[in-house]
Amino acid sequence: MATGPGALRLEPLIGNPSKELLSGLVVAFAMIPEAIAFSGIAGVDPQVGLFGAFCLSITIAFVGGRSAMITSATGSTALLMTGLVATGEARGPGLGLTYLLVAGIVTGLLQVLWGWMRLAYQMRFVPLGVLSGFVNALALLIFQAQFPQLGINLHFGEASAAGHGHDALPQAAQLPLIWGLVLLGLLIIYGLPRLTRAVPSQLVAIVVLTAISMGFNFDIPTVQSLGSLPAGLPVFQIPFGALADGRVPFSLETLGIVLPTAMAISLVGLMETFLTQDILDDRTDSTSNKNREARGQGIANIVSSFFGGMAGCALVGQSVMNIDNGGRTRLSTLFSGVSLLAMILLARPWLQQIPMAALVAVMISIAVSTADVAGLRRIRSIPKSDTAVMLMTFAVTMLTTPHNLALGVLAGVALAGILFSRKVAKVIRVEPVDIAPDLRRYVVTGQLFFVSKIYFLQGFDVHEHPAKIIIDMSAAHIWDQSGVGALNQLIRKLKQGGSEVDLVGLNTESLDLFERIGSQPEGSHG
Repeated sequence: MATGPGALRLEPLIGNPSKELLSGLVVAFAMIPEAIAFSGIAGVDPQVGLFGAFCLSITIAFVGGRSAMITSATGSTALLMTGLVATGEARGPGLGLTYLLVAGIVTGLLQVLWGWMRLAYQMRFVPLGVLSGFVNALALLIFQAQFPQLGINLHFGEASAAGHGHDALPQAAQLPLIWGLVLLGLLIIYGLPRLTRAVPSQLVAIVVLTAISMGFNFDIPTVQSLGSLPAGLPVFQIPFGALADGRVPFSLETLGIVLPTAMAISLVGLMETFLTQDILDDRTDSTSNKNREARGQGIANIVSSFFGGMAGCALVGQSVMNIDNGGRTRLSTLFSGVSLLAMILLARPWLQQIPMAALVAVMISIAVSTADVAGLRRIRSIPKSDTAVMLMTFAVTMLTTPHNLALGVLAGVALAGILFSRKVAKVIRVEPVDIAPDLRRYVVTGQLFFVSKIYFLQGFDVHEHPAKIIIDMSAAHIWDQSGVGALNQLIRKLKQGGSEVDLVGLNTESLDLFERIGSQPEGSHG
């Protein structure tokens, strides 16, 4: 490797060019069928997902906050688009896509706003259990999505709902051949690294299986079975204008139609992006800026929408694939988009012949690498509360219809918050000290808020009434209105019993809250 100041400056930018380019190429192969399928979920033409994948990858390579992360059209965001597209089509033929593009622009503006307001840092509160449940659910969903191509249909109608046409699904007579190709692909993917890591094993598997399929003229589903590929470059287009021209007016009415969908896409997209960001940071032992990533995702979604592509977010599976194949810099992200478009435009005849079996093998390997296997092995040793959070995230994701990763994450975070509150609540202690026959001192230690107030009140004997009672809050902190209310309730009961109550030791923040919400008792002091 070259040495010197110039080389040191270039290394973080381009890394190892050969690995970066090959990794981007492998990722591009995996993005094509998914982009087409996600277009079907949203109810738009395949080129909308493909153009979105291209524009998002190219743009995020320059403006993103996390190197080597792959951004494209995704299933979670596509699911949120279905209702808006249907609403648009009901207003006029072709308006579904137009409203979708407007929603993508608004989505991008909102994400830029989240990043500019530095709200992305709030993601640091997502517990590890939620992250583990998220990636395990995602891994299972990726694996489960391959079942129709293997002749396994556990959920009737799921294939069509995911945008797969009838021709994309194998016939019974084709299954032995497909299974054989998938197994050969997995053998190459996991066996080749034992011999050499010079070339990504996923790419070799795709090339070998495609060559076999074309050489023997196998009659099996291919990429072409998923839908037609675009024949030209994406064109800049402004979705605002006259309805007669297939556009929508630039008005508050249009904003009211697209805003709910745009808000949902922006939040769900950022949630999945940040979780993907955390996974890659952990795998590469590095850090990245979430606020910059939010702004970058927003800009990318705006660009994609103006070029006829759907909005999206980071892809966990492809991002992990990129990292595992040696991608470390923005060059791999950039080349994934360039390769995607090049393959679509220049290699359509060959690209269309890639057997779905090859892509199934690649996606199965992605599912395996995405899963948090280490976390599952430690499930008996980690705290039960963390296990419960992980299982909640996983269960909600898998049991919702359609599978909703965002809802699973929200459920996991909510449960983690409840369990944490209970733990903190039990930490609060009240120790009575009889200083004199007519003088009792209660020393409070811990956090007083809506959950701990019960344990706080239970620490006082409101049935005995010495002449004077001192409540020492020097080692305690009041957090909310419930805490103030509990303290006021206690003081009132003690005074009703005939005791003089003296409240001491409140810190500045607690005292300010107590004075604003409650009423400081006579004779108290901080």
